[in-house]
Amino acid sequence: MNNLTHQQKGSLLAFIGVMFITPDSLLIRLSTLDTWGLLFYRGAIPFVVVLLSLVIIYRVKFIKLVFAMGFAGILYAITFTATNITFIVSIQNTNVANTLVMVAMAPMLSAVLSIFFLNEKPDRKTLVAILITFFSVVYIFYDSVKIGNFFGDIFGLITALGLAFNAIIIRYAKDRNLVPAAVIGKLFVAIFALFFIENLRLEGIDLYVIPLMGVMCVAIPFVLITIAPRFITAAEVNLFFLLETIIGPIWVWMVIKEQPSMETIFGGLVIILTIAIHSFLALKKT
Repeated sequence: MNNLTHQQKGSLLAFIGVMFITPDSLLIRLSTLDTWGLLFYRGAIPFVVVLLSLVIIYRVKFIKLVFAMGFAGILYAITFTATNITFIVSIQNTNVANTLVMVAMAPMLSAVLSIFFLNEKPDRKTLVAILITFFSVVYIFYDSVKIGNFFGDIFGLITALGLAFNAIIIRYAKDRNLVPAAVIGKLFVAIFALFFIENLRLEGIDLYVIPLMGVMCVAIPFVLITIAPRFITAAEVNLFFLLETIIGPIWVWMVIKEQPSMETIFGGLVIILTIAIHSFLALKKT
């Protein structure tokens, strides 16, 4: 890793992190737990795994890392908690493809938020890309209203907004390690779920699905995704989530035959192509 440029390090971390995430939606669908039980384990398991890893790596310096995060760490923990909750609520109230298409909006939302928080003014092609993705999302929402998925799609869009905020915060505080803030965020998720949970018992397929999801699809990726924006821009990190938008629904379709509507497929393709072309032009210019 020491021989790699910042661009290569950030891109590699983001790519590996997102590839671990791609089966996540399928595992959520396979689980028989209710929303709050699922959220509890998705908070508790990564919290324990990553906390122990950080304590082993940093030892007494871990406490210094926590206090060194400052206000950025507190804000990141809050937005990270909210994003974790809204993602599960979205997945369980709409098609997986719809949720992941909404999440794909994160790069464009990052570009919009950067105007206000990082004073990074977008160029003309970014503004065009924002308009195209906006109208594509409106098109998907129109279809969701007709088939009753509007609630899940709204929470998917909120998740994308949370991811954009997360990336902006990390970019702003790139001189600080915000992984401890993500750990605290996972603890908040577990505590919040406890107020609503009805059943914590793991039975049947959940004995395998929940631990696998907690470690492979949550704990490992969120460390990598938290570190990546220290080396590349927020929009570039969120660009890699397009891989989940493409591969995630394929996993779900292959195993449980859940098929998205033609409107979602068409709108999603427009969004993915727009963001991919925009990012390619931006990186080529750089």
